[in-house]
Amino acid sequence: MLDYAMLKIIWWVLVGVLLIGFAIMDGHDMGVGALLPFVGRSDLERRVVINTVGPHWDGNQVWFITGGGALFAAWPVVYATAFSGFYWAMMLVLWALFFRPVGFDYRSKIQHAGWRSTWDWGLFVGGAVPPLVFGIAFGNLLLGVPFQFDAYLVSSYSGSFWQLLRPFALLCGVVGSAMLTLQGGAYLAHRTEGVLQQRAIRGAVGAAVVMVLGFVAAGVWLQWIDGYRITSVVDGAALPDVLGKSVVREAGAWMANYGRQPALWLLPATGLGGAALAALLLLRRRTLAAFVASSLGVAGVIGTAGASMFPFVMPSSSMPNASLTVWDSVSSQLSLAIMFWAALLFMPLIILYTGWAYRVMRGKVTAAQIEANQHSAY
Repeated sequence: MLDYAMLKIIWWVLVGVLLIGFAIMDGHDMGVGALLPFVGRSDLERRVVINTVGPHWDGNQVWFITGGGALFAAWPVVYATAFSGFYWAMMLVLWALFFRPVGFDYRSKIQHAGWRSTWDWGLFVGGAVPPLVFGIAFGNLLLGVPFQFDAYLVSSYSGSFWQLLRPFALLCGVVGSAMLTLQGGAYLAHRTEGVLQQRAIRGAVGAAVVMVLGFVAAGVWLQWIDGYRITSVVDGAALPDVLGKSVVREAGAWMANYGRQPALWLLPATGLGGAALAALLLLRRRTLAAFVASSLGVAGVIGTAGASMFPFVMPSSSMPNASLTVWDSVSSQLSLAIMFWAALLFMPLIILYTGWAYRVMRGKVTAAQIEANQHSAY
């Protein structure tokens, strides 16, 4: 059986991989939805846009579901605390996501301009709101979340929904929104041609500029935010005890890992470089390479957030010693081991069938195809 401390690190990495997979795969679907009302100027153009992601969007939801399931099974205390503290934010995400299946499946069933326009904006909400909320959530994690535990390890949250909307968190929300808009724009540019491709490129390049500027601003701002540091001895192989450590808050603590491991600077460099390279490649009509570069940018940004916070997962601003970390918020060694072997088996299968599906349905989506398949196309 794998060592308990090693399993804790492995699952920190795997949860990060699932978040990155979600942001890349489901993220480009959401990015296309966010661009839909602006790239498509007519009903036919919007149907072309929708059909670039229509065959895949529900399959990509597996990353969202798997990520939530892994969070529940690997970090149950984090899952319980986050979903109670961020309850209304999570509900907002779910309500926005409700527009997606109905919009994709029923939008083109009725030939009525008002009906179709309503669902176009519904798909926009379903694509634009979740990245914004997820970015705000990450911003709040870096700022610290007001929760605490009592003697029975029952958590209580002392904040409110409106307290989540702090300036730094909103900036992180802008970065998250721009990041997935770039991802969607790059994919849309690869699957379309002509004027639709030109509009997608303009939207993606604009998103790349916002993402780079926002990411740099957030990085500079983060140096002045009080981070968290464990001052007691950490035993990675010990049984979880969320209150069995000492934690202090101090300015610049979120940058400490980069001082100890300079190689970590490759993560923010990848985030910035990926977005900038994607914009440059899009301007040169290298759309597939641009999508790969954008995906690397996504991985760099999410990896930067994880590396900055490590070993913290959900810091507490009201009771720092109750902050949840990689070491003390996990499941048992047996649970992590079983899940590890399951992930080792099923994640390659997910990647293989996803790659096969995209290969089968590759190529440009054109207005002629939609007109020739009025009743079967989305």
